[in-house]
Amino acid sequence: MKNGLTKLMLCAAMVVGGNAMAQEAEAPAHEPQKVPDAEGIKDTWNYFYKGQGQGPVLVDAKLCTEVGKEGANKFECTMEVPAEGIKANTQVMVWQAYLLPQGDSAEDVMIQTKQGNVVRETKDVKLKGEGWRTRQWTGVRLGKAGEWTVSILRGDKVLKTFNVKVL
Repeated sequence: MKNGLTKLMLCAAMVVGGNAMAQEAEAPAHEPQKVPDAEGIKDTWNYFYKGQGQGPVLVDAKLCTEVGKEGANKFECTMEVPAEGIKANTQVMVWQAYLLPQGDSAEDVMIQTKQGNVVRETKDVKLKGEGWRTRQWTGVRLGKAGEWTVSILRGDKVLKTFNVKVL
């Protein structure tokens, strides 16, 4: 009985170990990242810790059809709007990443959609400086076929604009 149990445990260990090695082989390797210079890091620290009242810095923005809900991609844009366009009435997320000074908030950021020159929708975005990276995604629906622009605005300043073809 003991000999049979030992063989069973060895088989189980080989299966589990083999699966673990297969999963390790499938896991994506981290790509080397650009190392920022010391002055850039110092400027970022100073802005985060001492830049209260100066507002958010838009670091990255994407138009997405999906944002990750769990795992390594949680809160990241996992599927961008394809260059060839999207179907009418598709829900799109305007994914944004900001650096906002610690403890600050901003309520003058907006997402605006236009079809041609006609403004179809404007949504307010509220930001809080609670960490190094403040991420926000705002859902918009592009309801009719045609050429659309989706813009991120701060007051009357355009921070970023996307052109989208709606089929």
